[in-house]
This record gives sequence, C-alpha cells and structure tokens, in this order.
Amino acid sequence: MISLPIVNKDGQQVGTYEFDPAELAPGINKQLMHDATVMYETNRRVGTVRTKARGEVVGSTKKIYKQKGTGRARMGQKRTGIRRGGGHIHAIRPIDYVFRMPKKAVALATRMALLSKFQDNQVVILDDLVMLKPRTKDVVALLKAVGISETSVLVATAQHDAIVYKSARNIPSVQVLPASDINTYVLLRQRRLMLTRAAMDGLRDKAKRTRSAVDA
Repeated sequence: MISLPIVNKDGQQVGTYEFDPAELAPGINKQLMHDATVMYETNRRVGTVRTKARGEVVGSTKKIYKQKGTGRARMGQKRTGIRRGGGHIHAIRPIDYVFRMPKKAVALATRMALLSKFQDNQVVILDDLVMLKPRTKDVVALLKAVGISETSVLVATAQHDAIVYKSARNIPSVQVLPASDINTYVLLRQRRLMLTRAAMDGLRDKAKRTRSAVDA
C-alpha cells in the first residue's frame, strides 16, 4: 500500500492519500517505458528536408565543351553533381519517422511511469489547486511551499485549467497538463510530479477502466 500526505497551498498536511500500487500496474518494465518514450520523441521529428537531384536543377543540359581535343578533363552538363550549383548526387527526400505502438502497451507504459514516480518519492498531492486569476508568483510560492521549486515539475490538474496554465507557462521548468493528457514521455521528462487529489482519483479510475477492458 502506498501512502502519501495531502498538502495545501501552504505546504501543510491536511490528510493522507492511500492506494494499492497494483491499481496502476503490476510492476515496472523499463524497456516498455523506454520504447514508449522513443515513440513520442520520434513522432516529434519533422522529416521535411529535401534537396534537388540532377534532373530537378534548372539549367542547360548541353555538354559544356566537346569530349576530346581540348586537353582538359572531360566534362558533362552544368547540372552535374560535381559542379557548383548542380544537383545532389544522392538527393535527400522527405522521411516519415512516425511509428506506433499498440494502444494497450502505450497505456500500460504510462501507468508504469506514474507508478515509478510514487516508488521514487517524487510525487506531491495537493488538496486542491484553485486560482482566481493568472499570477506567476502564486505558482512560484506554491512550489516553494511544497519544496519542489529547485527542479522540473509536471503539474497535473483534474481538468484543463486555463488560469493555472497561464500562471505557470512563464516558468521554464514547469509544465501543466490535465490528467487525461499525461503520458510516459512527459512523466519521465519532468523530475517531480505535483497533482491534485481529484486528478489522482481520475487517473485511478482511468486505470481501472483500462484494466477492465483488457480483462474482458
């Protein structure tokens, strides 16, 4: 059983959060999490680089000078790849780097990454996170109060919260996402995880539904 203190905005404990780690995943598979992370990073690549081949360069196809009798090395047209301004001999073409993993494997990797955060004591659970207007200093004060201001942090909210997002977007080491959007990549990329009690309840419910679907 995993037990963590629930804290408020001032960093004071107001309760305890307990759950069975088996609700998230049966264990940690580093290879699966690695594969999921590589998938997310690879899918971010934009393989739109392209260069022109010899036949695509604008210019004359006429032989520069005759083959023999000049005393010089033989030379073809201006568009040849060995002359300045000519086409590339091995032209680069657009590349699609996208690859997919099974949805069940991706979901399991996310739950394993979440479980690893709890096992490494890198999680802070907030009682609630309500802001009336966007203020960066409020987020900075919150991070200092809970003791995670000196590292990278992923803030997970139960729903999309525009005010919390705007309050934290100017802090380079902080990323805000609704709990439904977190994945293996963002969980492992940020050192610490701070989430609300409602967000954690949502993640547990989602994990339960996923396991039920797999068992069925």
